[in-house]
Amino acid sequence: MDTQKRTILKTITWRLIATITTVLTIYSWTNSWSIALGSGLLANALKTILYYIHERLWNLSDFGRLTTPIKSTHNTNSNHK
Repeated sequence: MDTQKRTILKTITWRLIATITTVLTIYSWTNSWSIALGSGLLANALKTILYYIHERLWNLSDFGRLTTPIKSTHNTNSNHK
């Protein structure tokens, strides 16, 4: 399970990428920085909160998690031929 700090950091970094993408996309359609920034920041503030909740809910589930470690196929014994 991820810690809350890890989830928060993942949320922030992903939302920065998404916000920049949204703002640039809206600007390319409108040629208006004020519309692009206003729309992009509002939408992504809401999405940040929803993403955090989504991550924390997924952490409650073990679906898709490996329960046993994967065995390494790499042999660390240097005498093995």
